[in-house]
Amino acid sequence: MNTISPRVVADDLTSVAIRGIHLMVDGSVADLAEVTHPDGFTRERKAAPPWARGSGPEAIHALAEWLRDAFTDMSYDIHATAVENDLVTVYATMHGRQIGPLVFYTEDGAVDNAFPATGKTFAMTESHWFRMRDGKIFEHWANRDDLGMARQLGWLPPSPVFLLRSIQLERRAVREVRSGR
Repeated sequence: MNTISPRVVADDLTSVAIRGIHLMVDGSVADLAEVTHPDGFTRERKAAPPWARGSGPEAIHALAEWLRDAFTDMSYDIHATAVENDLVTVYATMHGRQIGPLVFYTEDGAVDNAFPATGKTFAMTESHWFRMRDGKIFEHWANRDDLGMARQLGWLPPSPVFLLRSIQLERRAVREVRSGR
């Protein structure tokens, strides 16, 4: 009888989870299909644009494209991982620079907040949680230092000029949602 050790399985699942994180930077739909279950999803999709809220590799790629449109020079430093059964946890730092606007949405698809590009860099700590199925990412959720990122990017405290730019961006985003774009 040939059995696979639990450590080998844990290492394999950890590798898939870490690869999934790195593919958010520059992976294609095909790349993401290698690590994402066909029914895989992220709980983080609630704040994403309506077109990036589905399941499967295509939806994860759409979410990545949304982030890539806002941030460049993205990278992740992986600090620690843990595995228990089908759950993989990854503690990391995300780095990037905001080059485009970032619009967040409510669960019903309305514009929630809009942040114009600042050109500034950030580094924020994150913990990612992955539920694995059939050796692929089935479910994902994260805890991030969004407040720290907002401060580094100059979103908080907002200057009067930044507030004006945010209002203009939010109005434009609302018009786009209403027109179906």
